[in-house]
Amino acid sequence: MLNAIWLVIALTALLVASLNGPEQLSLVVGSLFSSAKAAIQLVIGLVGVMVFFLGLMRVVFDAGLRDVVARTLTPITRRLFPEVPSDHPAMGAMIMNMASNMLGMANAATPFGLKAMSELSKLNRGSGSASNAMVLFLAINASAVTILPPLGTIGVRAAANSSDPWAIWMPTLFATTCSTATAVTTYYLLYKIPIFRHRPELPCDPNAPDFDDVDEGETVAAVPGEPESARRAALRRIAVGLIAAVTLWGIGSSAVASFEAGGFVIALRDTLRDWALPALLIAALTYGFASRVRIYDAMVAGGRDALAVATTIVPYLVVILVALGMFRASGALDVVVGWIDPFTSVLGVPAEVLPMALMRPLSGSGALGVMSEILEAHGPDSFIGLLTCTLMGSTETTFYVLAVYLGAAGVVDGRHALFCCLAGDIAGFFGAVAACHFFFG
Repeated sequence: MLNAIWLVIALTALLVASLNGPEQLSLVVGSLFSSAKAAIQLVIGLVGVMVFFLGLMRVVFDAGLRDVVARTLTPITRRLFPEVPSDHPAMGAMIMNMASNMLGMANAATPFGLKAMSELSKLNRGSGSASNAMVLFLAINASAVTILPPLGTIGVRAAANSSDPWAIWMPTLFATTCSTATAVTTYYLLYKIPIFRHRPELPCDPNAPDFDDVDEGETVAAVPGEPESARRAALRRIAVGLIAAVTLWGIGSSAVASFEAGGFVIALRDTLRDWALPALLIAALTYGFASRVRIYDAMVAGGRDALAVATTIVPYLVVILVALGMFRASGALDVVVGWIDPFTSVLGVPAEVLPMALMRPLSGSGALGVMSEILEAHGPDSFIGLLTCTLMGSTETTFYVLAVYLGAAGVVDGRHALFCCLAGDIAGFFGAVAACHFFFG
């Protein structure tokens, strides 16, 4: 589908420019080269930010935060998936997948997701019809509440010279909460409808891959060697306490000052805006220090992953940015926006962000390119730029998730999984709009 979309965008740009005369055509040709150059410059800026923050995530990963989140989720998952035994490998894989997604570690989440679907297929007795557990897991995975926004989005905002790259943190959290709640609710509303019934007699795909030995990622150990002495452990606890006290004092002072100036809502908004990133950095580094993680080594190990990610996305980013740049330069985008704006403006949605809403469920790399082009045109700190970035983090690449995960289980009938995921996408879209209007006005 993405092939057809890209072809339509590129050909439309060239044909519209041809109809508008040689001057417009020269603008389109010029945008081809400028957009390709901008894509490379964007990746260069993105790499530095991703190296740092992927390194930071490696610190908390090695400190065991993902295991803490997994243990917290266990009581919830037992209620959501009653047909899956609590000690079954599928349950453990699903919990680790959700924990990784919540912490913004999509690369770590995917192997656990594939393992979970493979194990759920065994419980499904090899049926080609998705079980209830599979459908619900897909709905949760595709909508995924994220405590932290995608680091790639933060990196693009930083590369675009945003004054506050992390401004989208709380709007993204709100939007993903709406998305997940809606996806799960849709599952419960539809799973008993006859048309979506489970058909255990349906044969599965005989060519389904085997993910029994999938790599679930390597955990770098904390400080090796002898146990820490009682004195050093006490000093470490005192240091952690002092760091926490100073941080809480700073947050409290800022909140009180904002409350006296503008009331509770203003205080909440300003405190979240000013302290979101500093508090995250302090918490991550302190947690790693308290867990005896070798901070520098973990940062370097995690940062290496950013280079691989950047190398992978370069061709996707160049191709999509060139097509969108040509489409904008031809004047076709202005025509489309003019048609749509009277309808979307009533809902408080700028028409300029609709390409992002449409691309996000189809392709992560394509959506990244759309977001980058919008930020270049409107600025990362404009309302359009902020809403676009929030949309990037509010949902998943739905069709990719369904194709890969159902394929991993050999499922040929996904039942109502698509409807659950799309309902989550729609809720995430409107949740992002509402949150951005609240935080950015």
